[in-house]
Formats: sequence, C-alpha cells, structure tokens
Amino acid sequence: MTIRTRFAPSPTGHVHIGNIRAAIYNWLFARHEGGKFLLRIEDTDRERSTPEAVKTVLDAMAWLGLNYDEEPVYQSTTTQAHLDAAGQLLKAGRAYKEDKGGTGQGECIVFKMPGTDMAFHDEIKGELKKAAADMKDFVIVRSNGTPVFHLANVVDDIHMNVTHIIRGDDHIENTYRHVALFQALGAPVPKYAHLPMIVNAQGKPYSKRDGAAYVGEFKEKGFLAEALFNYLALLGWSPGDDREVMSRDEMAKLFTFDRVQSSAAQFDVQKLEWMNGVYMRALPREELIAGAQAAMEKQGAWNDTIDRGYFARVIETLGERIHFFADVADQAAYFFTDEYPYDEKVVQKRLKKEGAMDGLRELRARFAALAEFNAAATEQALRVLAEEKGVGAGALVHPVRVAVSGRGEGPSLFHMLEVLGKNRVLKRIDTTLARFAGA
Repeated sequence: MTIRTRFAPSPTGHVHIGNIRAAIYNWLFARHEGGKFLLRIEDTDRERSTPEAVKTVLDAMAWLGLNYDEEPVYQSTTTQAHLDAAGQLLKAGRAYKEDKGGTGQGECIVFKMPGTDMAFHDEIKGELKKAAADMKDFVIVRSNGTPVFHLANVVDDIHMNVTHIIRGDDHIENTYRHVALFQALGAPVPKYAHLPMIVNAQGKPYSKRDGAAYVGEFKEKGFLAEALFNYLALLGWSPGDDREVMSRDEMAKLFTFDRVQSSAAQFDVQKLEWMNGVYMRALPREELIAGAQAAMEKQGAWNDTIDRGYFARVIETLGERIHFFADVADQAAYFFTDEYPYDEKVVQKRLKKEGAMDGLRELRARFAALAEFNAAATEQALRVLAEEKGVGAGALVHPVRVAVSGRGEGPSLFHMLEVLGKNRVLKRIDTTLARFAGA
C-alpha cells in the first residue's frame, strides 16, 4: 500500500502556523514512508476563498518547500460527488431529510449516527472512545443544497485514496463523525494522527495576539524558510536525541508518530530567532552579503560608497549577533557613518565615570603609536595600559566602545576596531573627547 497524506486548507487570506505545521508533518510522514503528499484546497466558501487567498496558500507552501506529488484538488469542483454520496446514504437508510429549522424553506439531509459507542486508534494519542449518547445526528447537506464540511471532507478523502489523516487535535470530535461516514459509505477508514495544539507562554492557543501567527508575517520579518520549517517540525516532535538543527531530508528520514508528543507544544519566538541565526550564518557568504545589502537598501541605510569588501568584514565581525538580514543595519549602522548617535544612558555610565576620559585619552595615544592596527595589537595595547594604571581591562574597554560606536554593547571590541581601521578609530576617539571631556 502506498501511503497517501494530504494537506487540506480552507483559504482565507492567511496561513496560520498551526495549519502549516500540520502540512509539514503530513509532508514528513509521506517522505519518510516513500508515499505521496497531496494538496486539497477546500474552497467551497466562495466569499472567502478568493484567488488571492488561494495564492497565499500556494505561495506559503512553495516558500517552505512543501512540494506536493499530484495536481491540487479544488473542493469546489467535486460538489457533485458529495451530493451523490448523500444520495447513497439516503438510499441506504443512513441519512434522512428534515426541515431542520422548521422554516418550511426546504429540507436538509441529516446523517444518522450508528447509535453505538465508537472508538478509533489515534497514531499519537492511542485509543480514543466516545459514548453513543454523546454523538448526535448531524447535517451533511444544507437546505440550500450545499454539502457541509464533514461530508465533503470524507468524500474527497475517499476519492483521493488518502491513507493517513494528520491534523490538529481540535478535530478529534469531528473524527468520530468522519469515521462513521467512511463506514456508512463502505470505504476503508484512514488512520488518524491528531497533533498537539500550539500554545503561548500561558498555555492558551497561540494566536495573532501573541505576535506573528501567519506564515507571511514570519517571511516579512526576515525569517528564513528553512529555519521556520525546522522549528515548526520540532514543535511537537523530536528525533529522539539532542539534535535541533536538521535538514528536511534528515527530519524526513527520522520522522515517526511515536516521537510526536500528545501534549500541547509551546511556541518560543526566542528559540525560533536563535535557530534563524544558525541558518543565517550557514548561508553561502555571497548570499548572506546580498541579503544584508538588500535589507539595508529597504531600510534606507545603504549607500553606494560602502566598499563591498569592508561590508563583508562587518558582517563577519557581527558573527552570532546576526539573526536576520535587517540586523546589520539595526546593530551596525555606526560602521557606515561617523554621524552615529550616542546612547545617553551608556554615556552617563561609561564616559562620565571618574577617570574614563583620561583613560580614553591615554589609550588613543597608544593606538596612534601602533605600527600594526589589528585585533591582537589593540588588545595588547589596552591590556598593557590597564595594567600600568592598575585597573581592570573593562575600565578602558567600555569607554572606547562607546567612543567608536555610541553603544554599550556589540561584537568583539578588538575585531570591531580592526574592521573600523586606525584612522577612523582615532578620529572617533578625538570626536568623543572633544564632545564629552569637558562635560
């Protein structure tokens, strides 16, 4: 038997990360089993399922590399099959017509539940059961002749030969109805796997109120597709060891339901940002440089006088501080202009501290005397001076950092000084001394 999974979104203009995680798990399981991953667009809500909304779904999947193996099925084109199935159920006595609202405006078709206790095996949660008294008959075709989700969903799964249905655990109640429909239609019941909900720090369903919640938002914020894919795959599943950063092929090779947790998975944006940084730094050098330049251009922070070799050295110096392309402009604007602002709190703490200006002036002289101006030489000069003055290195490190960048933190100071270069460093120290020495 060939394993066949499917992702069946209802296009609304946004793709929630909970939905796309379900798509990722369907994709991973299909790839693990050497099966097929299918796409069905449940576009029967004509007001919301606009061409733009459908495109949003397709774009999100393409961006994340969720390639499907057959042409997408559009549910709006399979309505007749749904109605034929309803007719089959009526004929078999498994459904009946009823003027549900008592309005006299037409009859709907209601599916007759079997009237017995039901159970099914969930690949993640184990055996699930429900008493007959808790399962009521339900509408499958509205009085206006349109099929309801439950019927359409099951009929399309039958026609697409879906073998495994992997979706959120908010669908568990629906699954009892769907199992009954499969059985009533004489079709094999697929295996079900219900994924844990994604929650916020308070344990409530993760939503827009908690931050970015849609795939498009994460893309706009500068997250890389591979990083988001990797993070969402681990949001409820683990490979069984301590590995966190993995290629999709590695994840597909390892993906099994027994490693999917049944309890809710908490979304941690800081962990995602860390992972994005790992993927950023793994990019080919030219791709990283081009992306950072494009981000600076978008932010209005780029000018054509910036030397590309210098720009590459700045990015290399920032190192693990880069989590997004935009970080270069946000964190390192002082590398590209001498007109940088000073953080007033840092000035008060570092430059106006007793002895700070004298130390900076003496350090400026030591730097000026260096024949080689590199990280090793500037560090040695600073530490020798600190020892002579009987102070810790920090008494000099912090003032010079503020002097050359206006900030209290940043990349390795001595590598930063090397990239900035001797002339620029001396000029900035002079500017700082002139501005604050007498203040």
